[in-house]
Amino acid sequence: MNKKVLTALTVAGIATAAMATDVSADTYTVKSGDTLSSIAANHNTTVDRILNVNKIADANMIFVGEQFELDDQAAATTQAVTPASSAVATQQSAATSVASVAPAASEATSQATSSSSAATTQTSTSSASGSTYDQFIAAGGTSALWTSVVMPESGGNVNASNGQYHGLGQTNQSWGYGSVASQTQGMLNYATSRYGSVENAIAFRVANGWW
Repeated sequence: MNKKVLTALTVAGIATAAMATDVSADTYTVKSGDTLSSIAANHNTTVDRILNVNKIADANMIFVGEQFELDDQAAATTQAVTPASSAVATQQSAATSVASVAPAASEATSQATSSSSAATTQTSTSSASGSTYDQFIAAGGTSALWTSVVMPESGGNVNASNGQYHGLGQTNQSWGYGSVASQTQGMLNYATSRYGSVENAIAFRVANGWW
């Protein structure tokens, strides 16, 4: 063997040794778009080495945020002899696994948004119906009638009852039952028929403590 051949082999041996000793133990966190192949290539190791060191049972299942211990002991020559078609297949499978996390997160976000929308719709519907006071005013009642009669009599509770009298205006007549609107109309009719006007009914209630 001539000197030139020896020199070439020596240089090759030195390069191989350098690659084998250029190793490090590291922890790597999986990012979106990562594959086992790309992680192995960037850290001077192999997919099999990552699988063995981290006890990974399924090479096609890696997740964003997952941490791997990287023991960069694999020789570069091992990667070099890996068939290109096998490396591409592994990369595509791993990429599919990482990408599959995104639809699941998207679905969870969609469900949360739907629940939020439903809650908002329910709140809006409740607001549209209004409070008892709002319904009372909408049915023709007045603020003075509410303040001077309804509140002292029932506290604004449409179902208030002491066993004998019932409703917003506390009566034993039929108009003391039913919806806010029907009770409001009953109170207005009662005030007008008994006292001549709502104002007179209010004045009587304020002066006597009943009506």
